[in-house]
Amino acid sequence: MLKRLIDIVASAVGLLFALPVLLPIMFLVWRQDRHSPFYIAPRVGRGGGIFRMVKLRSMAVNADCSGVDSTSGNDPRIIPMGYFIRRYKLDELTQLWNVLKGDMSLVGPRPNVKRETDLYTAKEQRLLSVKPGITDLASIVFSDEGDILKDESDPDIAYNQLIRPWKSRLGLFYIDHGSLWLDLQIITLTALAVVSREKALRGVMQILAELHADEALQRVASRREPLIPAPPPGATGIVMSREI
Repeated sequence: MLKRLIDIVASAVGLLFALPVLLPIMFLVWRQDRHSPFYIAPRVGRGGGIFRMVKLRSMAVNADCSGVDSTSGNDPRIIPMGYFIRRYKLDELTQLWNVLKGDMSLVGPRPNVKRETDLYTAKEQRLLSVKPGITDLASIVFSDEGDILKDESDPDIAYNQLIRPWKSRLGLFYIDHGSLWLDLQIITLTALAVVSREKALRGVMQILAELHADEALQRVASRREPLIPAPPPGATGIVMSREI
């Protein structure tokens, strides 16, 4: 109940203070193609239900009809203004509305599309036992997701091999160690990552070390080594595609 109260107060205040930034960006997005500056994204929430996540649009209209869920840094579907929006995570500010409504929390595993959650292993299903969040540990560790997928011929396969396994592990780690103090640390590091990703990563590594995360997770979270393909939690092999 305290977490929900904090979500309500913080999201309401956050939306109020974000308006001076959001309004001109919304106008610039609309002016590019005369379409809505918002993208209403169906996502899987707590318990497996679908909710409508509000994002500031950074891609062309109907970009989600391409069948590709992952977005590389050079994705042709990104509109000119979209690079600025994605660089500074402005598309996530509008998700404060979902927090205020109760669909999401400030901190929690990032919500995914149904095609992706349909591939969850039994262990990954636990990610749906809590409300999804605007940010989490994985959001900091993989804030450069677009760059990771930039030169991949199939971004979805690359995502499932290189990023999803560790995102899921970090999400499960958060569920196992969740607390208001941890939420505050993650929010602080998320803000810090906009200014210095290196310092934010050091903060994540400190959290993982203090909470005795396994060495493999700490090593990947440091992002000092190239990512290599790995199976998601509970899987016996590497997932090759999001297609069922």
